[in-house]
Amino acid sequence: MFVLRNFINSLATVIDVVLTLYMWILVIRALISWVNPDPYNPIVRFLSGITDPLLYRVRRILPLSFGGIDLTPMILILAIIFLQSFLVPTLRQIALGF
Repeated sequence: MFVLRNFINSLATVIDVVLTLYMWILVIRALISWVNPDPYNPIVRFLSGITDPLLYRVRRILPLSFGGIDLTPMILILAIIFLQSFLVPTLRQIALGF
């Protein structure tokens, strides 16, 4: 059973790291959107390509643009914080139960 415990604990760690990285990618994308970035820049294309699918889904459900300010990244960041504070500790507690 220690193999399953280690697997679930490692899975929780990987999920935590991936969520943290995605949160920082969202922050960088939001900061870059304040300036007029070159849409052909590879970094801007990468950031747009990795964040646009989730941002579009949230925008369809909750249109949160007020006077040119898009609050959708903040909603996604709050969702990531929720997952980090709920899902990761839950997985770690499940791992302790084995």
